Amino acid sequence: MPGTDKPELEHALKPRHLTMIAMGGAIGTGLFVGSATTISSAGPGALLSYLIAGVLVMFVMRMLGEMVVAMPLAGSFAAYARLALGNWAGFTIGWLYWYAFVVIVAIEAIAGGQIVHSWLPAVPAWTFSLLLLTTMTAVNLVSVKSFGDFEFWLALVKVVAILAFLGLGAAYLVGLWPGGKGPDLTNLVAYGGFIPNGVGAVLAATVVVVFAFGGAEIVTIAAAESPEPAKAVAKATRTVMWRIIVFFLCSIFLVVTIVPWQKVHAGESPYVTAMTEMGIPFAGTAMTVVILTALLSVLNSTLYASSRVLFALGGHGDVPRTLITLNSRQVPARSILLGTIVGYLSVLAQAFWPEQVFPFLINSTGAVLIFMYLTIAVSQLRLRSRMDPARLTFRMWGYPYLTYVTIIALVVVLISMLCGEATRPQLLMSSVSLAVVLAAYLVRARWRGPGGLIAEPTVMPG
Repeated sequence: MPGTDKPELEHALKPRHLTMIAMGGAIGTGLFVGSATTISSAGPGALLSYLIAGVLVMFVMRMLGEMVVAMPLAGSFAAYARLALGNWAGFTIGWLYWYAFVVIVAIEAIAGGQIVHSWLPAVPAWTFSLLLLTTMTAVNLVSVKSFGDFEFWLALVKVVAILAFLGLGAAYLVGLWPGGKGPDLTNLVAYGGFIPNGVGAVLAATVVVVFAFGGAEIVTIAAAESPEPAKAVAKATRTVMWRIIVFFLCSIFLVVTIVPWQKVHAGESPYVTAMTEMGIPFAGTAMTVVILTALLSVLNSTLYASSRVLFALGGHGDVPRTLITLNSRQVPARSILLGTIVGYLSVLAQAFWPEQVFPFLINSTGAVLIFMYLTIAVSQLRLRSRMDPARLTFRMWGYPYLTYVTIIALVVVLISMLCGEATRPQLLMSSVSLAVVLAAYLVRARWRGPGGLIAEPTVMPG
């Protein structure tokens, strides 16, 4: 991977970078804004939705961590899919992930531009979108350390914001905040009960919540550019996922206890609603700044991850070698720039067709994360027997039973997406994306000839 061929690793990511990349990867607009959809549909029962989804994603990350520690390979989950299932799986999940992430780059740039436009309405939103995208592209082109430094501070803002909300919310809940009513949990059951819309609503919300945890896997990609990748992944997987789940659960708990769940509306940050209820001035402005920071963090990390996945694909001949050439600072500049093309084109298209572009981008990648999780689980199931027992120092709990449970749960998520009116277009269009990539693999394999796509797995340093 880039940056790992120099003994000094002068551009390497530091442990503090990796910790914040893992933390910040899963804390984004899905929590700050998207949680409103979950609460408005499931009521206080949203806590169960976040618990179920969080444990499911933690299992997947544990499986991935086991493989990385026992068999360190550059390319993360795509490399293990290739080793476990064949070149078609590595090619397919690698390209799907790349496509999903360059689409996320576009989505975050568009959303970020709209936020800044709301402050300066005289300037078109697309201008700010292009400015934000160009800025984060420049950060990634400088060096991997530049990316790590920016991501550290951007993620730190999100973590501090969550901690501040937890502290203020807890003070309000126990009566230490001016105007607080003292210990009062009646909002959890006073408006139709804890699960006002039934268990079905909780399970349906779980499908949406799974995507809110997406991004934590980026640390396994970034670890390849650190001095001790296996150790870094084990530490991040062991501790960070618990912290993320606690952050999600505790903050959602405070929201649904501070305000009646009917006051939370989709599209509006429930944290703003809660802080307004608490009488905190400028709550909306403060949260808007945090949301913009979250957007920039996701934009920064997805640009990074998409370029490194492309770099790993190049090691197997799945992309032209010229795209993975490193510059003098050990950065795959062409891979980064290729990932921005979809972003720039989408921003410009959004200016002309605002009603069509955003839904298309979201729908065409909506289920890719579940495809990736399934691939990780199946890969771990098949590779466990091939791993050196002496290197299995970081294991998936309850193997193989919890692995099977996770696979079944992910299949249930896909079935639920098919049954849900709002999520069905995402599954169908994501399936089209999957079919296109599979077709591309068949064409590529036929062109290269039998075994033409076979390559030795690249071992991560350390």
